[in-house]
Amino acid sequence: MKTYGKFAVLIVAIIGTLVWLAAGGIQEGKTYYKTVAELRDMKDAEGKRLRVAGDVEAGSIVRKGREVEFTLVQESEKLRVVYDGIDPLPDTFRDGAQALADGKLGADGVFRAAKIQAKCASKYEAKPGGKQGAPVYQKKASGSTPAGSHPADIPQSQAGL
Repeated sequence: MKTYGKFAVLIVAIIGTLVWLAAGGIQEGKTYYKTVAELRDMKDAEGKRLRVAGDVEAGSIVRKGREVEFTLVQESEKLRVVYDGIDPLPDTFRDGAQALADGKLGADGVFRAAKIQAKCASKYEAKPGGKQGAPVYQKKASGSTPAGSHPADIPQSQAGL
């Protein structure tokens, strides 16, 4: 075989290997996001990689060495989760927190999580009973403008107009 022929075979083999690896990675990386109720209704959920979301049931977190067991609750549905991952749990993971478990459902009905994410409480969300919307600035009648006030609140006589 000539040099060009050997080179062409090598290039085809490399491209074929890359396509095979990419296709396998896409299949392995596919993760379906389900609710606890949807997971319970799935007939073929066992052994598939899934992501399940819910609230951590109060008092359900039990640590046994590296392993952490807890229950995800969503409406009236509950799912027992066992996490035995290498990453530490997020600081926001606690009773009542919204959590997302990434793993596989076992034959025993227990979800074996390889990764846990907890939703952070956003400082931008309104507190229950609190005011919503942008702050309303009041114009000051005096000549001084306190630090942190809105520039539009400066009387026109002081703004150089």
